[in-house]
Amino acid sequence: MPLYLVTVASRAAASPQTLYLLAGNELVPAAVSLVVDQLLHDPIVQQAHWQVVEENRPLTDPFLPATEALVLEVAYRPGVTDSEGESALEGARRLGVRGIEHARALRRYLLPPETDPAQAAADLSIDVVHTTIAYHTGQPHAARTAFYTMLVADPAPAKPVVATVPLRAADDAELLEISRRGVLALDLAEMRAIQAYFAAQGRDPTDGELETIAQTWSEHCSHKTFKARVQYEQPPEELPANAALHPMLARLATGKADIDSLIRTFLMRATEQALAGRDDAWVLSAFVDNAGILAFGHDYEVSYKVETHNHPSALEPFGGANTGVGGVIRDVLGVSARPIANIDVLCFGMPDAPPPPPGVLHPRRIASGVVAGVRDYGNKLGIPTVGGAVLFDPGYTANPLVYCGTVGIAPRGMHPRNVRPGDIIVVMGGRTGRDGIHGATFSSIELTHTTASEVGSAVQIGDPITEKKMLDVLLQARDAQLYSAITDCGAGGLSSAVGEMGAELGAEVHLEHVPCKYAGLQPWEIWLSEAQERMVLAVPPDRLVALLTLCTAEEVEATPIGRFTDDGRLRVYYHDLAVVDLDMDFLHEGRPQRILNARWEPSPALGRSPALAGVQPEAALLALLAHPSIASKERIIRTYDHEVGGGTVIKPLVGASLAGPSDAAVIKPVPHDPAGLALGFGICPRYGRHDPYWMALAAIDEALRNVVAVGGDPDRTAILDNFCWGDPKQPDRMAGLVRAAAACYDGAVAFGTPFISGKDSLNNEYRDADGNRVAIPPTLLISALSHVHDIGQCVTMDLKQAGDVIYLLGATRAEFAGSHLAAVGMIEDAGALPKVDLAVARTTFRALHRAIRAGLVRACHDLSEGGLAVAAAEMAIAGELGMHLTLDGIDLDPIALLFSETPSRFLIAVDPAQSAAFEAMLAGLPLTRLGVVTAAPEVQAVWHDQTLINLPVAQLRAVWQHGLDVISVKDEEL
Repeated sequence: MPLYLVTVASRAAASPQTLYLLAGNELVPAAVSLVVDQLLHDPIVQQAHWQVVEENRPLTDPFLPATEALVLEVAYRPGVTDSEGESALEGARRLGVRGIEHARALRRYLLPPETDPAQAAADLSIDVVHTTIAYHTGQPHAARTAFYTMLVADPAPAKPVVATVPLRAADDAELLEISRRGVLALDLAEMRAIQAYFAAQGRDPTDGELETIAQTWSEHCSHKTFKARVQYEQPPEELPANAALHPMLARLATGKADIDSLIRTFLMRATEQALAGRDDAWVLSAFVDNAGILAFGHDYEVSYKVETHNHPSALEPFGGANTGVGGVIRDVLGVSARPIANIDVLCFGMPDAPPPPPGVLHPRRIASGVVAGVRDYGNKLGIPTVGGAVLFDPGYTANPLVYCGTVGIAPRGMHPRNVRPGDIIVVMGGRTGRDGIHGATFSSIELTHTTASEVGSAVQIGDPITEKKMLDVLLQARDAQLYSAITDCGAGGLSSAVGEMGAELGAEVHLEHVPCKYAGLQPWEIWLSEAQERMVLAVPPDRLVALLTLCTAEEVEATPIGRFTDDGRLRVYYHDLAVVDLDMDFLHEGRPQRILNARWEPSPALGRSPALAGVQPEAALLALLAHPSIASKERIIRTYDHEVGGGTVIKPLVGASLAGPSDAAVIKPVPHDPAGLALGFGICPRYGRHDPYWMALAAIDEALRNVVAVGGDPDRTAILDNFCWGDPKQPDRMAGLVRAAAACYDGAVAFGTPFISGKDSLNNEYRDADGNRVAIPPTLLISALSHVHDIGQCVTMDLKQAGDVIYLLGATRAEFAGSHLAAVGMIEDAGALPKVDLAVARTTFRALHRAIRAGLVRACHDLSEGGLAVAAAEMAIAGELGMHLTLDGIDLDPIALLFSETPSRFLIAVDPAQSAAFEAMLAGLPLTRLGVVTAAPEVQAVWHDQTLINLPVAQLRAVWQHGLDVISVKDEEL
């Protein structure tokens, strides 16, 4: 088969270069020349060269240096999605070139000759998805020719085999070894249940059946920890003064609690209580569909889902984040909605961390790849990335957290959910490959120093262009009512999608019809592959032709692969081979409930008071502004498109120079409607090390503060929960999870904010070669979606006018445990933990919302990391004005007033002509007139004639804007 090598080099820089391999039995030089000239390079800024690749034929390299250099070439491994190569193939077809059968893209790096090749490969590629070749200029070309030929070779066809797993006669040790060897992530009780089922059937399971059960019962798909029975214990605990507002904390404080399902006891029940007495039918779907759904006016509904892609991002940051974004977009497509906004919340190890342990990438490399992956998918689909957060903590070194979310909109009532017997099963979108196999079960185990080599196939690479084409088709199919149900093909692949859609009915699938990327996949691999950009639809037979015709017209692949039945069984075939034959009831209801033990011990640090006397306020403020969790994220945000679609009202960056950190994003979903949506986030992992109950309450409070600060209605706000935790089989980890879930109930009910969706990602731990375990900090992300009645009334956080009055709304207490003042080493991480006063917080949020709607607020910023001093500095930086604060009016140590992180507080700027009306509207609440906005760009804080802070805004900005300079923001990713 003729093979051609195309080299594209920038006219401005020698490295890196892009290589393309083009191959095809009927490919001729004239066609290659056309593709190179018209498609593969821009002659104004690039130069290109192409040549034939043949055994024993020298390769010419006009773009290699004349002097000696080490050359490293990086390509995706065969079987891993190469979206750039596939785009080249599609582009050639559109040019009328039909002879290309394979197109691959590579990157070439030119390095100093003394560079160690192995180190270069480790620095510039990810082994689980990339293959490399290194050579010195002037060396023979035989190895390169073999490398290029390997990349375009068709996989050797393999005979389809359905293996039988000898399960019935296995003892307990053998059962556990079968689970471990197969990366099934099943415990002994679960393996025994499977063994008993097949003993009753009188046979052993096939490999496909065992894999199907493992996927369905995985932590990722079945949430078995959140559905477990938990035996909880703790020492006696003193309740807060308003104990009636903390009923679940009171239940735990008795010392023992028997909890049957965290999700039912705390989360679903909280939603029921929060909605009790409401008659507006605002929440249309909660904990049922792929995403939570809310009413938006009379004619529309909005959907929201936030997912995590943590384990894959630890192994291959770009691909993990890339497919995380793609997957959550498909969740919204799975409720028949059009995606209109993306969010991302990212947690990394410290950027200045020492070299990481074996099998772990450095946090700087993880951060750079994750940011590139988020940008790549959202930008290419034309969906704005409107909000999020980036946090840094040593606890995330081996286990980064990558939260991806999507908001969608759809006409009211256009999401069909009624699968019928006889409906045709159609798979749409990308082709199936070996990538992503065991993704669902892999995410249910901890990472180790050998994980990458053992489960590298669980890593996937996204193809946003394919998803964009599928998105356009699905919206047309929805409007034409061409399907009766739809779901995304995510964790577990076809096994999960078809198994869940047919759970109440039955299904029959013929895998030989599934479009595959290449030959050689075994039947169970086709069934379990998590290859990206796929959806599964239930299509009435009389609408199948119309759907397939639509897909053909839009160049989207769609294939019937089976039908839904009414016999309650899941049957899967590959030609005449029986791959799976399972009872649906056993598959979905047969998993034994887990019994977990939880034991809580209070943090001893909460009993000690940190010394504040030695804290220098100016030095503390500068250190806080430089901390990577607080420092400006502009260099990251600017790589995302947050404008596309024209619906972003409040953007991630606001202020005079569009550099200030917005509290929340506001989007306008419907052009002719003045209403909008505010998106805010709460995440306080440093508190979680001391007590996850108060951490979770603080996260709820922070998410609500964010949306209220920009104009969101606290009484029309829904929230999502995303728990990221360590190993729930460890009693201390499980106890923390119980406490966080209990806080979710207490907070949601007290604030009247229903949960509409959620997700958990557990086993975020690293185990080294010696068996030592390190868990992430207990982390809960709360995402708030709030109704904005009129976007014209929205408020941003930047100072607007000299002379405006500055108010502090909310009471401040000396609460420093988990604080960022401790994180920068100014004080011991001890003392009281920031606690939400549920008796006051909701009233405060409602009153502030009324003031914003009345036009009485000119600027508003919530107080979070770093407290009052950081909030004041950020407002001044954003507005390019100054602020003079007088702290005498509050009876509290000035260091506590400046740097405590007490929740439920806001810093507010008000026109002096409206200050009386503002004070009247917030009468009875803890409101303090604190200072004034100044034309001189300086932040000053005075306490009893003592100047504590007097710093120019220019200095504050310089420190704040350069805190993340060590993070590389990539322009491209192979």
